[in-house]
Amino acid sequence: MGRMAKQTELWVEPVELGKRIPEDHLLRKIGKILDLRFVHREVSGFYGRNGHVSADPVVIMKLMLLLFLDDVRSERELMRVVPLRIDYLWFLGFGLEDVVPDHSVLSKARARWGSEVFARVFERTIGQCVRAGLVDGEKLHVDASLIRANASRNSVIKVVVEAQMEKLDEKQEAANTRHRSTSDPDSTVVRHRDGAAVPSYKNHRVVDDKAGVITATKTTTGAVDEGQELCGMVGAHEQNTAHRARVVVADCRYGNTANFIALAKRGVRTHMGDLRSRLRNARAEGIYPASDFPYDKTADTFLCPAKKLLHRHHFNSRRGYFEYRPKAGVCASCLLRSACTRDKAGRTIKRYDNQELLDRARRQSHSLRGRLDRKRRQWLQERNFGEAAVDHGFKRARWRGLGRQSIQDSLIAAIQNLRILARRMRLPNKSPLSHAFSILKSLILTPFQAISGINARCAREIRFFTPLFGQQPVAF
Repeated sequence: MGRMAKQTELWVEPVELGKRIPEDHLLRKIGKILDLRFVHREVSGFYGRNGHVSADPVVIMKLMLLLFLDDVRSERELMRVVPLRIDYLWFLGFGLEDVVPDHSVLSKARARWGSEVFARVFERTIGQCVRAGLVDGEKLHVDASLIRANASRNSVIKVVVEAQMEKLDEKQEAANTRHRSTSDPDSTVVRHRDGAAVPSYKNHRVVDDKAGVITATKTTTGAVDEGQELCGMVGAHEQNTAHRARVVVADCRYGNTANFIALAKRGVRTHMGDLRSRLRNARAEGIYPASDFPYDKTADTFLCPAKKLLHRHHFNSRRGYFEYRPKAGVCASCLLRSACTRDKAGRTIKRYDNQELLDRARRQSHSLRGRLDRKRRQWLQERNFGEAAVDHGFKRARWRGLGRQSIQDSLIAAIQNLRILARRMRLPNKSPLSHAFSILKSLILTPFQAISGINARCAREIRFFTPLFGQQPVAF
């Protein structure tokens, strides 16, 4: 029969519970690299000099970070858990007898401060990553992800009254004026991959290639076209990192003509998927491609396979290209008509003002380096979004409104950058015995584990290069 010996060392002075937190604990690492003293200066204009003394803004910001760091389901739950977690108390600087603020403090701070303060926190993590050498800024991966708004599909109504449409924001009018949510009017109804059309937001991100650091983020309504945000996101990256972009990697949703030309003018290599190659036109099957029509720059004409000239006809101001056509009746009497065009008016060729830049950008898109970069983007960018969704509740909005959603996205992006910084931190030197034990442990691998690891790695490499060279995978 055992008898418990009462532990008294925890209940007498002095007590240092911080020793119970391991050196490699994530919060201990973040506590060393995160400096939030600037928050006092940023929010000083939102407080008066009389009345009730508020909670420390730095503590409020840390509580907001903890809310998403461990994906705590609600602010009430966070305040209930804080007194029970030694690591939380240490990170916040609380003592055992300190009173935890009420959960309403966080919502009041968000409403009072606005989204800019939280964006500053994110931008400061970028600066720390740049100073730590984790950002080179030359190769960028750009993508966007849909986020379900905190609103039910039952709250979606069809807008039929013109007076109601005028109340919508201009961005919403451009995106979706037919339906809106009464619970969260800032969101737009978008169909997700699972087929459900729900109120949604969209988070746009730029990820640096070197270490996966998020260098720019923007929150929009769910129906905003991703391609329209590309140049703005590249500009935000250059402003946040003070590095000029050299290569932009993205999927075919960004690979439209306007983006190809815009990036080529800035001297940026475009390793984006070509949207034109994905849009198959049934009417264009089996006819001469535009590459079979050589262009004479001096005469400003195209020469068709039947040795007839196509002259400039008119300018499409909405699309930004000139249209070239042969003289009237030429195509109607041509023997190659069936292999050249199915249009009654005859064959037409489009040429943009910056056609040379567009052609060069598309060659870069279809190059081997461009295809390899897009393969790398598939796991680098998707891993970034996947980590945010699994660990930090990224795919579901906690609050309502575009401004509050921007706060959530800024905090999650800041946490992910802090985790990258924390992984790069050097821990104190281990003792010789523990260091020798770790080396011995790494050397003890069974032959089966070694062979299975080689086979798995070879299989991954074969799956990687198969779509590039058309080879069949080898069975192991």
